[in-house]
Amino acid sequence: MSEVEANPPKRRGRPPRTLSEITAKAAKPVGEEVNIMSDSEVSAKASVDRPSMRPSMREDDPRAAAARRAAEIRGHLGDMDDGVDEFRTPRAPDGWEYEWKRRTLLGQEDPAYQVQLARMGWESVPTQRHPEMMPTNGAHPTIERKGMTLMMRPAVISDDARAAELRRARNQVRVKEQQLNAAPDGTMTRDHASVRPQISKGYEPIPVPKD
Repeated sequence: MSEVEANPPKRRGRPPRTLSEITAKAAKPVGEEVNIMSDSEVSAKASVDRPSMRPSMREDDPRAAAARRAAEIRGHLGDMDDGVDEFRTPRAPDGWEYEWKRRTLLGQEDPAYQVQLARMGWESVPTQRHPEMMPTNGAHPTIERKGMTLMMRPAVISDDARAAELRRARNQVRVKEQQLNAAPDGTMTRDHASVRPQISKGYEPIPVPKD
């Protein structure tokens, strides 16, 4: 190999320009400087500006939304047993008692009955205490179901009311026993075993008509 082939002479003049330099110069306005990017910077910018061909997973995916809603509904329905009592009261706070009370009768309210309930200490349970029992649109301040409303009062008042009802029932039984044992004026008493009324106390089911 000759000395000329081993050491080729250097090319005179400016080095050849790259494609990015030629493009930048062509787009350069007169009198304005343009920042010339390297080939790697041009490739990086093109990859950023180009829209992605892969579809992104939308946040409102209907299948994911359906799964979340199904989980909420299952939590409300439980085991979907047809024998569940729809008027089963939730657990009341300590010191309080829940009961369902009549709100309407044949679609009409009874103001006199509502006044009686208020006088006896009953007040409506707010929906915010058990939001799962009513729609979530916020238009239902109280918990209602088929003409009934869930009400509450202190448990000690309910205990007093039940004790008063028990006393009235026993007094009624005692009065009837006295009436049966009493004899008309001018007759003998009914203390003898042969004429004494036989009174038995117990609980029996009330027959329900089939018609």
